[in-house]
Amino acid sequence: MVDLTSEMAELWASLGPPPTGPGRVVQFASAASGEGTSTIAREYARFAAARTRGAVWLVDLDLADSHQYHQIAADHGRHGQLGKPAAASPDGSCFFTVRPPARDSEGRMVSDARYVVAHPVGGSKLWVTRFRREMLRPGQTVQVWPSADYWNALRRHVELVVVDAPAAERATAALAMAPFMDFTVLVVAADAVDAAAPAALKDQILASGGQCAGLVFNRAKVHAPGFLKMGAP
Repeated sequence: MVDLTSEMAELWASLGPPPTGPGRVVQFASAASGEGTSTIAREYARFAAARTRGAVWLVDLDLADSHQYHQIAADHGRHGQLGKPAAASPDGSCFFTVRPPARDSEGRMVSDARYVVAHPVGGSKLWVTRFRREMLRPGQTVQVWPSADYWNALRRHVELVVVDAPAAERATAALAMAPFMDFTVLVVAADAVDAAAPAALKDQILASGGQCAGLVFNRAKVHAPGFLKMGAP
């Protein structure tokens, strides 16, 4: 694992610490797969957790495999052991919906919030979400739910929420969530030949009512990312 401490310090300085009051929600997104967005989101969350007074949550919008949870679990030497799961919703709201809804053994409707948990990471203030895909029944589908409720609930309890969105080329989650984020940071590989795709994603985010904090140019994509600069939107 490449040490990204200096790059995270630059990003932290560019974005500034979370303000006093309700927590900040920052989304990391990219137009294409393989840009290293998940690595950057995870490292930023880890860096921030060492500097905030309150909790930092890393929320994974990729509900297919809970990539962030598995990456952290696989590298406990770096991150520490994952703790026991806790409810990931303070008030029962959720950022996705499962359809058709299921009923438990007593006939009660299974709420969407029961499908996601959060694990504490080591002895830090960092938490990471995990979608409980094992709970899905045949015929059920899941999709992100465009609502501010969940994010506003987390703001009341968490100092910083770092949201890792799947690439826009394969999912619409980043655009769906953009209006409810404080801002979105776009990740672009420094050697990318297609400049039109990230520019188009930025325009779509702005058109949806979201805010772009800027672009992080990633020098080596997934395995050895590094920031060349933090640009203005």
